[in-house]
This record gives sequence, structure tokens and C-alpha cells, in this order.
Amino acid sequence: MSAMTAPAPRKAPRPRADALRNRERIVTAAREMFVEHGPDVPLDEIARRAGVGNATVYRNFPDRDALVREVVCSVMDRTAEAAELALAETGDAFAALERFVHTAADERISALCPMISSTFDKNHPDLEAASKRVEQLVEEVMGRAKAAGQLRPDVGVGDLLIVVAQLSRPPAGTDCMRGDRFVHRHLQLLLDGLRAPARSALPGRAVGLGELRAS
Repeated sequence: MSAMTAPAPRKAPRPRADALRNRERIVTAAREMFVEHGPDVPLDEIARRAGVGNATVYRNFPDRDALVREVVCSVMDRTAEAAELALAETGDAFAALERFVHTAADERISALCPMISSTFDKNHPDLEAASKRVEQLVEEVMGRAKAAGQLRPDVGVGDLLIVVAQLSRPPAGTDCMRGDRFVHRHLQLLLDGLRAPARSALPGRAVGLGELRAS
């Protein structure tokens, strides 16, 4: 009698395409509403904007912290991709930095603010990995501009990203879409102030993302 062949291990089922699309819609809607209303916006409002049911939201994200974490990670991943594109450019280093800053604002890096101010787990491995990737890539983009003598040497990654986040978030009590039309104008004013040689000495010291996370 021949030995029985052990059954092949079953592969984990792959998520269906519609399930992935629903998850992406939820994250996109959450990012928009966090920017417009803050991280405490009701989950049912996020579900409504995403065009899904409340059960779909909770099936993907068991609690608010999980959703906020996913939003922050997605924004950081897209910001990192913009930095990678800037590094791939071989022309003017400061022009590449400028394009990165404007792209980062369009990606709504102001959604990073909940990570700084919220009580949820800032040391989650996904957040740590995404944050380190952004910090390393943006440091490299800025480092190239500094090496070319185009970027003032007394600014750090945290200085740049926190100001971009603040400028790309509409002031409280204003209409979000109307505020958007001023974002790139004000970002360009910021960028002009970052050019070397510096016209003044900055108080304090350059800020990194690690210091922001610890604050």
C-alpha cells in the first residue's frame, strides 16, 4: 500500500479587486475629510463620502486608530514616491526640490499632523518604516540642493515638511476648496526663503522628523 500524498498547503486567498478598490476609496475619503475637518470626523461620514457601507469600513479598519494609521502611511508613501522622482532628475537640484514640495502639498501631507498630535501608537512598525523612508529620501533631496550651494544649510527635513503641512492645510473656518488656490503661491514664498545665501539666521536648530514624533 503506497503512502498517502500529503495535501498541498492552501494559498491564502487574494483580496478581490473590488475589495481593494473599496479600501482605497475609504483611505482617500478619510484623507480628504481629516484635512477638512480633523481626525475626529465620524466614520459614517467617511463611509458616505467613500460610497461604501459602515460595515465595509469596519471590515477593513477595526477602529479609528487603524484608519488614521493607514491614512498617514499612505500619505508618507506617496510623499516618498515624489521624493524618489525628484532624486531621479538630473538637472537643477533646487528646481527638483521645488517640484517635490509642490507635489507633496498636493498629496496632502497635512494628514501627517494626526501622527504628531494624536494619542494612537506612534511607534507602530508600519509608521516607523514609512517615516524613516520619507526622512531618508527627503534628506537626500535637500542634501543635493545644499551640496549645490542652493539651499540654506540650517534647515532640516522636519522644518520643511511641517511648514509644507501647515501651508497646505486650509485655515480653520474657511472653505477648503477656496483656500487651495493660495497654497502653491505661499509655498513658492517659502521656497524663495529657503534659497542660499540665507538673509537671516534661524533661531534654534534644524528639526528632523524624529524630533517631531517625540514631541
